Amino acid sequence: MTTFDGVGGDLSIPLKTVLNVGCGPRGRPHGFAGFDQGWTELRLDIDPAVDPDVLGTMIDMSAVATGSVDAVVSSHNIEHLYPHEVPLALAEFVRVLKPDGWLLITCPDLQSVCARVAKGELASPLYESDAGPISALDIMYGHRGAMGAGNLFMAHRCGFTLQVLADTLQACGFPRTAGIARPEAFDLWAVGSKAALSDADIRALAVLHLPRRA
Repeated sequence: MTTFDGVGGDLSIPLKTVLNVGCGPRGRPHGFAGFDQGWTELRLDIDPAVDPDVLGTMIDMSAVATGSVDAVVSSHNIEHLYPHEVPLALAEFVRVLKPDGWLLITCPDLQSVCARVAKGELASPLYESDAGPISALDIMYGHRGAMGAGNLFMAHRCGFTLQVLADTLQACGFPRTAGIARPEAFDLWAVGSKAALSDADIRALAVLHLPRRA
């Protein structure tokens, strides 16, 4: 994410703030589209080893002021919560957002993963990642290599289909959502607005920030 300091160093145009929840190691590319200019990143993580700007959990982000950020991004961390904790985390996302703020979230797609499990491919590699081959077991329950090395933060405790994700967001303070499932990547992506945006506005948000299908 680049920061914007205006023409000739004029700081009269304020930066927008995006809260990156579960940010991971400092310097790791965030992988989110649409934040190229005019944004500054605030990094939050439960793991002190990744040197976050804010140390905290999704269900307790009390160190982040109410109504202080323009967007929240959450990449592959909501599945680490127990099901009963998901509404608590989403309530925290809503709390820290400004009235016109919005959420961009991605997580595993259990529907496409389970389709492969139904074919007997529970432990077979589904794709290659920087951490090595990833199987349905890793997607459903957490990366076995990382957990075996002692990082139990990587355990998965819940999961979503596209419809369940949309219904959950809408029930927890995001009245307008748009999302996609990418079976080829075994993931879900969605945007959710804190305000009741028009069809055109939520569609524009989705076009800018959701990835395109392969």
